[in-house]
Amino acid sequence: MNTSSKHIVVVGGGYVGLYTVLRLQRTLRRELREGSVRITVLTPESHMTYQPFLPEAAAGNLSPRHVVVPLRRVLRRATILNGKVTKVDHASRKVSFEPNVGTPYEIGYDIVVMAAGSVSRTLPVPGLADAAIGFKTVGEAIALRNRVLGLLDRAETNDDEALRRRALTFVVVGGGFAGIEALAELEDMALDAVRYYHNVKREDMRWVLVEATDRILPEVGPEMGRWTAEQLRERGIEVKMNTRLESCEGGHVKLSDGDEFEAATIVWTAGVKPSPVVNAGDLPLDERGRIKTTTRLTVAGTKGAFAAGDVAGVPDMTNPGQYCAPNAQHAVRQAKVLADNITRHLRGEELVDYRHKYVGSVAGLGLHKGVANVYGVKLRGLPAWFMHRTYHLSRVPTVNRKVRVMADWTLALFFKRETVSLGEIEAPREEFKAAATA
Repeated sequence: MNTSSKHIVVVGGGYVGLYTVLRLQRTLRRELREGSVRITVLTPESHMTYQPFLPEAAAGNLSPRHVVVPLRRVLRRATILNGKVTKVDHASRKVSFEPNVGTPYEIGYDIVVMAAGSVSRTLPVPGLADAAIGFKTVGEAIALRNRVLGLLDRAETNDDEALRRRALTFVVVGGGFAGIEALAELEDMALDAVRYYHNVKREDMRWVLVEATDRILPEVGPEMGRWTAEQLRERGIEVKMNTRLESCEGGHVKLSDGDEFEAATIVWTAGVKPSPVVNAGDLPLDERGRIKTTTRLTVAGTKGAFAAGDVAGVPDMTNPGQYCAPNAQHAVRQAKVLADNITRHLRGEELVDYRHKYVGSVAGLGLHKGVANVYGVKLRGLPAWFMHRTYHLSRVPTVNRKVRVMADWTLALFFKRETVSLGEIEAPREEFKAAATA
């Protein structure tokens, strides 16, 4: 190892981490080959998840393996270490790193890139931690798929009306992209599945969306948000706006509108917050608890520190006084500018500003259903669904994953999607333990 080489440490292997290192592998190809620059990525997982495809993975339209990108395969010039950063001491240019298994240690660096992303933003709702599940990881998406299908099996097998009603009640809290797409895709999948059941019908299921504000999908605008709410209601989904989840202890749901009922499935998608690592170090934070970042994606008031994505408060140059929204659209584009600015920094060149005008949003609402507002062009139904798939196919990283996603979609044109619960994968040793103790 070249001890005089410049060491770049990237904290996080999500959108920003992956795309930043991918570009650095091109812009610093010679330096990486000669050893004058080293890159280390610190991330809990060995893969990057393309989150816009999580709803389709949950609904069985895509294989879970095809919505993740293996970091070691695509970031061959970087070292990938799996674990979490517990402290950033920029004054001494060190991070405290805790491997997933093993003894914590410190890692020195010359340049740090804060790209740790976000975690679910929860509220002190009684019972939430025990009864609910999030929708940010591929594990959560697949667990939800198995849970919904497993509960259909439970309802088919039992005559107890209270048990059936609880099993067939599904609640999603949060009317943003994650909540709406998860709800719509899972409900669409469940409708496909009940055709193969004798004792479960469409009208037996209850799907409830709980949103604290007076609108859903704010990213697509008020008009398209209202249209989406109408479409969901036409599908029999209860859309409760200006309503809060007050408690869900033991699966007993209490809403602020006075409604109370039992639900075996509660999905929490009510916002995100920066990764906790931002609070464990000496990097400056803004009023929203994000790393204070300049328009050049450097950490304000520091040298050798960069940040982007959900963890960073990046001023929006196209909308003075506002910050860039925490979404994939900005994260991917910020990563490109961030990588180029790191290259410029190493070569003593002037850095450039990040500027990107938000182009709009697309959302899938189940097979052949969607909503979109792009550059002011509003689409709904099949055209929006097609735009949603086309856009995200263009954005998913690597040709390998693009081809695999296309293969999944092509096969779905000729064969019905699988509606089998594999819930036993969450406890694979139970059957063996039972046999061993019999």
